[in-house]
Amino acid sequence: MLEDCKTAQERWGGVHRLIDRWFEERREMLVAMLELQEACDADPEVITKEQIDRFSELLMDYISAGHFEIYPQLREEAEQFNDHEALKLAEQLLQRLEMSTGMVLEFDEDYSTPTRCQHYLFRLPAWMNRLRKALTERFTLEDQLISRLHAAHSPPPAPEVAPSAAY
Repeated sequence: MLEDCKTAQERWGGVHRLIDRWFEERREMLVAMLELQEACDADPEVITKEQIDRFSELLMDYISAGHFEIYPQLREEAEQFNDHEALKLAEQLLQRLEMSTGMVLEFDEDYSTPTRCQHYLFRLPAWMNRLRKALTERFTLEDQLISRLHAAHSPPPAPEVAPSAAY
């Protein structure tokens, strides 16, 4: 995706835009999660498969974007900067991220069909609590990953210039 960029600014600015888009996906997924959590708190019996599917789709899209777009680009950036410490940290963080990825896949499987959804509906409130905790940790790990592998290599923002006083 970003391989065709000619300058470092084009290349790593592209990573920055990719991360910004990913954070927007995170926000959308969290909104869907909160809506589903509120429905669980109100009356889990009336939750529809469509509500669960909407959340699950956003969740799967978010997790997939991390694994197949964001993490590889961050690794490549660290490699380009010969940042071996960042790469070592990335491997440790990515291993920890795998735990919540497995949980997300399990959730998606439990609610994948109307029959399974109906069968496991009573588990949904507990699932939402587990996912909330796992995603909270995941976001912290991902933020560390971005901070160490991308933000550390980004040029500092240009200083703001105070407007000159007109005489």
